[in-house]
Amino acid sequence: MNMSTFGADRARDEIILAGRILLMLLFLVFGWGKLGNYPGTVNYMTQTGAPFPALAALVAIVAETLVPLAVVLGVWTRPLVLLMALYTLGTALIGHHFWTIEGAARTQSAIGFYKNLSIIGGCLLLYVTGAGRYSVDGWRRPRSLEA
Repeated sequence: MNMSTFGADRARDEIILAGRILLMLLFLVFGWGKLGNYPGTVNYMTQTGAPFPALAALVAIVAETLVPLAVVLGVWTRPLVLLMALYTLGTALIGHHFWTIEGAARTQSAIGFYKNLSIIGGCLLLYVTGAGRYSVDGWRRPRSLEA
């Protein structure tokens, strides 16, 4: 075992695959719910003050179902995780503005905000590592080009 990597080099591609799946799982679960309840999603967007609630609902559905599915499969991973990082920042600012809330709701909103920042961190790490061997991106790229 290489002590400088603490063994991560042996399972690098498997860990990246697991990371892609786990990072996108939250989006897929809640995106599927939005897809199954479009009127409720529009209502939620209205309540949060999202601009153009019907359009925001469609954007949320695409951003939380199709894009994460592509990332899980490892298709266009680097540009799509940057898109997800921007989307996640937007949802943090629109949906978790804890600095305007008082009481117990402030704590819950702050948790959501900082959870989103953590997800952005995961997206940035995935941007740097790429999708790994077990991905469409990996299958399209010659092995000699992998980092």
